[in-house]
Amino acid sequence: MSKTSDRLSPSRLPRNVARASSASLIASALLLPSLSNASEPVSVGPRPAYLVSQMADGELKTRLQGCIGQPVGKTLFSISHRGAPLQFPEHTEEGYRAGALMGAGILECDVTFTKDKELVCRHSQSDLHTTTDILATELTGKCTGAFVPAKGDTPAAAECRTSDITLAEFRTLRGKMDSADKTAQTVDDYLKGTADWRTELYGHTGTLMTHAESIALFKDLGVKFTPELKAPKVAMPFDGFSQADYAQKLIDEYKAAGIPAEDVFAQSFNLDDVLYWIENEPDFGKQAVYLDGRRNLNPLDPSTFSPSMEELKDMGVNYLAPPLFVLLTLEDGKIVPSPYAEAAKAAGLKLITWTLERSGPLNSGGGWYYQTVGDAIDSDGDMMDVMHVLAQDVGVEGIFSDWPATTSFYASCMGLE
Repeated sequence: MSKTSDRLSPSRLPRNVARASSASLIASALLLPSLSNASEPVSVGPRPAYLVSQMADGELKTRLQGCIGQPVGKTLFSISHRGAPLQFPEHTEEGYRAGALMGAGILECDVTFTKDKELVCRHSQSDLHTTTDILATELTGKCTGAFVPAKGDTPAAAECRTSDITLAEFRTLRGKMDSADKTAQTVDDYLKGTADWRTELYGHTGTLMTHAESIALFKDLGVKFTPELKAPKVAMPFDGFSQADYAQKLIDEYKAAGIPAEDVFAQSFNLDDVLYWIENEPDFGKQAVYLDGRRNLNPLDPSTFSPSMEELKDMGVNYLAPPLFVLLTLEDGKIVPSPYAEAAKAAGLKLITWTLERSGPLNSGGGWYYQTVGDAIDSDGDMMDVMHVLAQDVGVEGIFSDWPATTSFYASCMGLE
C-alpha cells in the first residue's frame, strides 16, 4: 500500500466442481483467463473509461483519458473490499478471483468464527441470513432468529450467525448478493432485494471460504492479505474461546501457511485487538491496521480525536483507516484534506481508507461515504476527483473498493505502486 511522489493537482455443485466452474465464469465474464499468479494480465473492463467520461473537463480528466486502453498492473494501492461485491457475492471465491483479476494487490477476508470455533470469511458473525441461502435450507432451524414476515410497519426479519452452525454445515451454504427485502412475506422474497445498481448476474455460484482457504487462494493469486477481525455477536469468551484466542488464531493461520508477516495487514475496529497484535505478535503488529469507526469523532475538530494521533503512534499503531469522508472536507467548494488527515500525517501515521464503489450512482451527493463533501458530488465522474485528492493531497497508502478495477486503473495511470 505504497505510492510514488508523482503529483497532479444454478444449483450448488460439489465444492471442487464449484471452484472450477467459478473460475471459468469469471474468465468468461471478463474475457481473460483466470488469474493464477502475479504475472498474468489485469483486466479493468469498461467502467474506468465510463467514469472518466463523466468527469468535468480539466487536467486530471485529460491525463486519465490518455491512460484508457493502456496496460494496467497489479497495485498495492488497490485493495479489494470483500472481493468485488459491486457485482459478485461478497467473501466468495468468485468475488476474490474477480478482485485479483482487476489488479487488486491486496485482498480482504473479514474473519469471524463458527460454532466449533473455526475461522471463516464473512463480513459479520450475524449476516448469513442476508449473504447466503441459509434460510432456504434445513439449517434455518438452527438460526438465532427464525424468519418473521413483514407485518404492518414492522419489517421482515431473521438472524443467522456463523456461530449457530459448524464449519461442516457452513460449507454446505451458497453465498449470494448481500440483500434482503424487508417487505417480504416469504423466505424466497426475503432473500431478494438486491439494489438495482448491483446485479444478480453472478449471484448464483457463491463459493464460501474459510479463512485458511482464503490464505491459500490469495497466495496462489500473488496478492497480499488484509484480514479483518470482526466483532463477535456472541458473548466472549465463547465456549472457552477468548477475544485474545480469537485474535491469536487469526495470526496463527498465516504462520501455519508460511506467509511472511510483511505481507499481512491485519485489521480491527477494536483498538485492543490491534494492541494485542503489537504486543504479542510484533512482526504482524507493526503493520496492523486500526479501523477508525469512532462515532464521537468530528474530523474537523482535533479536540475530538481521542486517543489523539500522537497517542496512537506512541501505542505502536502505524496504520489508521477511517472511512473516506473523514479524510476530506470542502474549502471554497474544493475538496481538500480534512484536519483529521493533516493531524494523522503530522503524527507519522499511514492512512488507508474505505470504501469506493459502495454508494451506487453519485448524482445526488454520494450518501454516507461522501457526507463531508456531498455538496461537491453530483456525478459518477466525481469519484475520480475524490480518489485523486485522497491519493495526491491526503497521501493515502491504499483505497478499499467494491470494484477494484477503478482504483487499479487510477493507480496505474498515476504511476502508483
